[in-house]
Amino acid sequence: MPKVSVVMRSINDLSFIEKTLTAVLNQRFKDFELINIDSGSTDGTYEIIKKYNPDKSCQIRREDYVPGRVLNNAVKACSGEIIVFNNSDCIPMNSDWLGNLIKPLLEHPEIVAVFGNQIPRPDATPLVIKDYRRAFGDGSISASWGHFFSLATSAVRKCDIIQHPFNENLKYSEDIEWSWRMKQAGRKITYASDAVVEHSHNYKLREVWKRFYNEGLADGCIYGEMKNFTAGMLLPFGVEACRDIQFLISTGSIAYIPYGLVYRFIQRLAAWKGRRDFLKRP
Repeated sequence: MPKVSVVMRSINDLSFIEKTLTAVLNQRFKDFELINIDSGSTDGTYEIIKKYNPDKSCQIRREDYVPGRVLNNAVKACSGEIIVFNNSDCIPMNSDWLGNLIKPLLEHPEIVAVFGNQIPRPDATPLVIKDYRRAFGDGSISASWGHFFSLATSAVRKCDIIQHPFNENLKYSEDIEWSWRMKQAGRKITYASDAVVEHSHNYKLREVWKRFYNEGLADGCIYGEMKNFTAGMLLPFGVEACRDIQFLISTGSIAYIPYGLVYRFIQRLAAWKGRRDFLKRP
């Protein structure tokens, strides 16, 4: 059985870190090392992590955090043949999470990466719940999309990351860029619906703009193509807004519809503008 390294990135996750660490350390699959990289936490997160005695742990300055570089350095520090990435706010929901996550890699050599199931937190807003159900759940919806992957809770082989490291120039979507590169090379990525963590974020509208604008910038770098405002923004917004309204009515969240429309409009506009701005660069 190959040795496993669990890489945990952390930053100011005091509300979740003890639950995450307790769940990770109580897995049925025991043969793993825990590697932590903390990006300048100021709320006590790093101090709690140290109390759990990870096999390797270090703290970098927040301003030095570049996702791809941090991930590549973490992989180099791992002794395991299989690398599991699990963010410090991704709480495993049972003791079989780790075993279920690495199982496809153990059984199918053609698979380059596995990503796990993320369920929203109890305080998740209605549209966050909807989006997570579509992206994860049984995997049938996201399987029909052009491309989807999440590194938040995932597993890869160390040899593949060493040979094909993460892009160190991106500030967002380093996981999408890497997985898209693997997919373009003919490698297979699969979803483990039975490897379940609790993980979601309720963003304020200004945070929605920042996140999706930056993801749009990354999409411009990754995919290159650009659609006009109607095809690239208005049409996707209209389709998703209709899904949102239907979901909100069916779940008794009708009062959320006006805010939901604003939320979705900002999300779609920010992503479209980010991609456009990247592709307009000289």
